Amino acid sequence: MSPKTWAIKNLLKVTSDYLKEKQIESPRLTAEILLAHQLNIDRVSLYINFDQPLEELELSGYRSLIKRRLQHEPLQYITGVQEFWSLNFIVNPQVLIPRPESEMLVELTINQLKASDAFGNHPPRILELGTGCGAVTISLAKDIREAEIWATDISSEALKLATLNAKKHGVNDRIEFKRGDLWNPLIDQDITFDIILSNPPYIAYEEYNDLPPEIRDHEPRTALDGKRGGMYYIEKILREGPRFLKHGGFILLEMSPDQTNKALGLISQINGYGESSRIKDYSHRYRVVMAQRA
Repeated sequence: MSPKTWAIKNLLKVTSDYLKEKQIESPRLTAEILLAHQLNIDRVSLYINFDQPLEELELSGYRSLIKRRLQHEPLQYITGVQEFWSLNFIVNPQVLIPRPESEMLVELTINQLKASDAFGNHPPRILELGTGCGAVTISLAKDIREAEIWATDISSEALKLATLNAKKHGVNDRIEFKRGDLWNPLIDQDITFDIILSNPPYIAYEEYNDLPPEIRDHEPRTALDGKRGGMYYIEKILREGPRFLKHGGFILLEMSPDQTNKALGLISQINGYGESSRIKDYSHRYRVVMAQRA
């Protein structure tokens, strides 16, 4: 068969069937996303040009993308982009792929700032621990223009990408990026925050090998592995949190639903916190724990 006979509609049909046979999730969507990426067009344009034949170079490039997906490489790393909070972020294997559940951190922060009178008339000061590609921090900077925002990460490569994303979205001059593990970059800064948020590593070490290969074999382990029981970083953040929170300020942590009760129990034992609660995600599962500085 001549490569010229491969029209978009034929190629999508054959590829979708092949991916389905190989048990790749969402085979038709995967076929469309990768072909649109190869042709540098959007998915709607695939259907507008359904009968367009493809050149051999286009076919060759598409085959290489499909091969990568068959090796369970995440779509987001293949295309280099992930949507979050209606914004597009550059991603690569140095950073965790932003999940829709993490949009809760943005939404809750915005709602808390609107609802609370604890911050007075000063610009709200926000900190994200473990910013990764910067999706949460940058989304907040776009929506809360008066905020002073800090973001830390232990990975210099992650911070390079976060800075690149911040420049892309025009907020780089409003975010203070700091390299270091959790609180370490802030110890000598003599600074406190109105809101501190984080999506820390919370996968239990003993469950790590059971993760889907897309996550286990491709995403950075340092952004996922919460050590035994998955609570190591959650506990470390909560124990040191009051030191960096203003009175009346809030800390918000994303975690596994089955960790939320443990986190609430831990908060009750730590001097410095007042009210605390857990909040359900869009799938109606407890996902975020929030505590207020007493």
